[in-house]
Amino acid sequence: MKFCSDCDMVLRFKLVKTGEETRATLACDNCGFFIETEDRMTQQVDDTSSDVSIKVVGDQENKIKSMPTVPMECPKCGHGTAYWWLLQTRSGDEATTQFFRCEKCNHTWRQYA
Repeated sequence: MKFCSDCDMVLRFKLVKTGEETRATLACDNCGFFIETEDRMTQQVDDTSSDVSIKVVGDQENKIKSMPTVPMECPKCGHGTAYWWLLQTRSGDEATTQFFRCEKCNHTWRQYA
């Protein structure tokens, strides 16, 4: 682990492309200081390909298709299926909060464990 000589923050590994050559650097996210390492890579690095899909859970996205479902009666409309997810809403030593969203009317409620 190396630290920035300007602000003492931890330096993070970053790849910098220059033409067909990619250089490995250690860069500071705080002040922009960087150190080039001796390693050089000539193979292409594709930063755009990703098999990971992130789904936004909120008012912006009402059609949640990739969330798991559970048989749960909606307290608002009585529909029998709801999407669910877990969030740590309190301190780290306490249980997570389970959220539910009705598949039909999008009503959201929570259950504390």
